[in-house]
Amino acid sequence: MLGVIVNTVTVLTGSAVGLVCKRAIPEKLAKAIMLAIGLCTIYIGISGTLEGENTLVLIVSMVFGTAVGTAIDLDRQITRLGELMNRRFKRKDGSVSLTEGFVMGSLLFCVGAMTIVGSLNAGLRGDNEMLFTKSLLDLISSCMLSVSIGVGVMFAAAFVFVFQGALVLLAQFLAPILSAAAIAEITCAGSLMILALGLNLIGLTKFKVANFLPALLFSPLFSWLFTLLP
Repeated sequence: MLGVIVNTVTVLTGSAVGLVCKRAIPEKLAKAIMLAIGLCTIYIGISGTLEGENTLVLIVSMVFGTAVGTAIDLDRQITRLGELMNRRFKRKDGSVSLTEGFVMGSLLFCVGAMTIVGSLNAGLRGDNEMLFTKSLLDLISSCMLSVSIGVGVMFAAAFVFVFQGALVLLAQFLAPILSAAAIAEITCAGSLMILALGLNLIGLTKFKVANFLPALLFSPLFSWLFTLLP
């Protein structure tokens, strides 16, 4: 769990540094930075979706995942958890809420091959090298994100700890399921959500991205099921 703890601490540290620096940045510059982050997020989302190997897996996973997320109104449930803090920390112009920052940070820090493979390596072989490398990248990313998006990014550290910690602890059971193809499909679906977040950031859309999150659970399932087809 050492790699997970280090990664969690780096996200907290980077976010804290970004929040401190944010106070010295004029509002006009902060808005410009947020737009730049939004464009970068769109790029990250587009590049990540190209990792997918089976478009049908993506479509079916997104359909089922969105159906489940909407049925339980996952976006609203997450919003309720952050409402008290959101009222305190929400930007004056209302552009980015704590919830949006939390979801965006969680996806950026936890979706991708480095997260999954690094956690499996730590759990199966005690090899934390990849998680340490990821920690350094997340230190920089969390700092940049918190400058424009706010304190919600810091709360994503909790998700990093829970998600990666679960992967490490359950590595022996998950390794057979999380094949290279399954990891690619998870990355593809998650990157599509990151793309939606980027579009939200630059003000073009108002996607309830949290309602898409269950698709991340369906992606490895359908990836495995499709391998059984003749």
